Amino acid sequence: MSDLQARFEQARQDVQGLSERPDNDTLLRLYAFYKQGSEGDVSGPKPGFFDFVATAKYEAWAKLKGTTQDEARQKYIDLVGKLRG
Repeated sequence: MSDLQARFEQARQDVQGLSERPDNDTLLRLYAFYKQGSEGDVSGPKPGFFDFVATAKYEAWAKLKGTTQDEARQKYIDLVGKLRG
């Protein structure tokens, strides 16, 4: 496992232990960076119009299309670090 991958996994664990729940915009960014970092570009059909949460998650992830997995992992690590203070 690379150093970046190890720090990405640690950040994933750290986010579970945050003392305060981040706002919805931050949660979407965390989700998108995590998905891009772990799976790459968005895949699968866009959720139905009335599934607002799933649609928002899909769109946040889709905005990162073309971002490398390593770049997304680093942005996720940095964001979790800011949230931890």
